[in-house]
Amino acid sequence: MKKKIVSMLLITAMAVSVTACGGGDDADSDKNTGSGEDSDSGSGGGGSDSKGGSGDVAITIFNSKSEIQDQFEEMAASYSESTGVDVEVYYSSDTVAAHLATKYTGGDPYTISMVDAKDVYSLAEEHAIDLSNEDWVKNTDHAISVNDKVVGFPVCVEARGVIYNADAIKNITGKDFKPEDYATTDAFKGLLEELKAGGMETPTAVMKEDWSLAGHFLSEVYEEQEDVEAYITSLHEGKGDLANNKKWNSLMDTFDLLKQYNYAASSAIAAEREVSEQKLAEGEVAFMFGGNWDWAQIKSYKYSENMGMMPVPQNTDDGSNEKLVGGGSKYFFIDSSENTSAEQQQAAKDFLNWLVSDPEGNKFMTEKCNLVPAYKNISAEALDPLSASVKEYADEGKLIDNYNYLPDDHYSVCGASFQKYLADQIDRAGLAGEIEKYWSSTNPVAH
Repeated sequence: MKKKIVSMLLITAMAVSVTACGGGDDADSDKNTGSGEDSDSGSGGGGSDSKGGSGDVAITIFNSKSEIQDQFEEMAASYSESTGVDVEVYYSSDTVAAHLATKYTGGDPYTISMVDAKDVYSLAEEHAIDLSNEDWVKNTDHAISVNDKVVGFPVCVEARGVIYNADAIKNITGKDFKPEDYATTDAFKGLLEELKAGGMETPTAVMKEDWSLAGHFLSEVYEEQEDVEAYITSLHEGKGDLANNKKWNSLMDTFDLLKQYNYAASSAIAAEREVSEQKLAEGEVAFMFGGNWDWAQIKSYKYSENMGMMPVPQNTDDGSNEKLVGGGSKYFFIDSSENTSAEQQQAAKDFLNWLVSDPEGNKFMTEKCNLVPAYKNISAEALDPLSASVKEYADEGKLIDNYNYLPDDHYSVCGASFQKYLADQIDRAGLAGEIEKYWSSTNPVAH
């Protein structure tokens, strides 16, 4: 098991937390459901009352993945009915860290909270119970430990790369698409030209969201460094020289191709995520940088089953163009405060074990939520095409680890700079300069 021993930050020091799926867009600050009556959305999921309206115990779950909120609501109702445990599920469009800070300050924490890895590091010592002896621990390599205690339950494995529509490509080239044939930027460019010549004038889509540009694509520049920590330190010290960094230029060369062949090149900042994903699903475009979480949107359209994910093409010799970037993504922890009773904590443990050991719990994660399981005992046969790609790369050991210690405002600040680049308002050197300025003026994240 991967052991991580880190120094803790107080929750008051936390601000913004990047979600893999890109943050919420729901107009309500909180949404909840359960077997009991709906409560005021602003009240959240207080843990002081352990008795539910129809069951012996009531627990609350905070979900930070907006695209699976409906599935969580359906699960909560059926789980409550079958177990007698009242379950309410909440979602907030606020950032994870800010939302939970409010809940803890108000003495009204959730029983179970879904957070990002760095939130576990910041919250666990003060707010999470020890899960070291739970049955599911032996079935995963992705649990998070703090001070030699397992505290983070990995909800899923997620990864980033270039999503492709193989049917759309074959319709023009007449050949089965093999991602490994286009691992270099040069080969990828040749294919884009071939698609354009064959009638697909604009074969790529680029998401304009700051979390995609800076939280996901730019992050890969750091994650592919030979020594990630040393490079991040050099950026903080103003010595990183991003503009002349090999990985920066390698990845940006590919980004420039995605940008050049973008269907929305003339209005890139106005492009809607849903439109981009629909065009990809239905074969109007062939490629889009993203992650397996995008299937939650893609499946809404008349999609091709023959889709998948490939590493970002690069003219490189270090093997990074053979790997996706990813790993454990989203973690549950169980509240340890006096606001959560021992009965609620046990009910929460039972729920986590249900997810891993019960066929219905497995089905909820893989079939209902389309999540790549982080557990060896869970079958992945029902996974969607993107998640199946991730599972294949993960099983082959071809994942570049996520870097989980980016400053809280990294994706919003650097994302705004990246959006200017996407809109041709600054050049590559200008973008590098703004990112370097950001790092040199930002305090290091303790870990």
